[in-house]
Amino acid sequence: MITASRDLELSLAKRWGVVAGMDEVGRGALAGPVAVGVALIGADAPPVPEGLTDSKALTARRRESLVKPIQAWVLASFVGYASPQEIDQWGIIAALRLAGRRALAEVASHGLVPGGVLLDGSHDWLSAPVDLFGTLDGPDDPFGVDLPVHMQVKADLTCAVVAAASVLAKVSRDRLMSEVEDPGYGWASNKGYGSAAHARAIAHLGVSDFHRRSWKMPTNPTK
Repeated sequence: MITASRDLELSLAKRWGVVAGMDEVGRGALAGPVAVGVALIGADAPPVPEGLTDSKALTARRRESLVKPIQAWVLASFVGYASPQEIDQWGIIAALRLAGRRALAEVASHGLVPGGVLLDGSHDWLSAPVDLFGTLDGPDDPFGVDLPVHMQVKADLTCAVVAAASVLAKVSRDRLMSEVEDPGYGWASNKGYGSAAHARAIAHLGVSDFHRRSWKMPTNPTK
């Protein structure tokens, strides 16, 4: 297993001071919110929690065990959400932006504003979209600050602060999906993703208010 390192975030911290690592969870699910984790770190942080890596490479038990060490390691952290209704209204990219900026607004409310964001992937979904006529329509920005964004493919695997955000977002969303009222879709096990059992339940029960109604739902579930 690859253990995440601090090399990239330390280089960014020389320019930004405090670096915010961010990662999303739930983008491809059929039901439930999308979650975005943010973790803030400076150059003088203590050693990285042992075994910290991409949340997808860890067992559920290992992710849970890392939550407290991560929270003790970072300066601040939070997980922001955008609801299924917001995903339907604005689309998944705008919903990711909304969730991420809600997370940033929460840490800023405690007096911590990072100098920039280290974001997993190759597409900057956090910054406000613009065209020739200015900023495009979308939900109101709860953060209201434009930050520089550095994109890094597989940052959730190789960059410690992004791996921390990934673990916190995954644990938080999984808990939510396990605790929400469920009439029979199996959300505690499938976490809202399109499993065969979930597809069969949709065929039997129909689509709920917790589903993303604008998304294409399975119509021919496996028996």
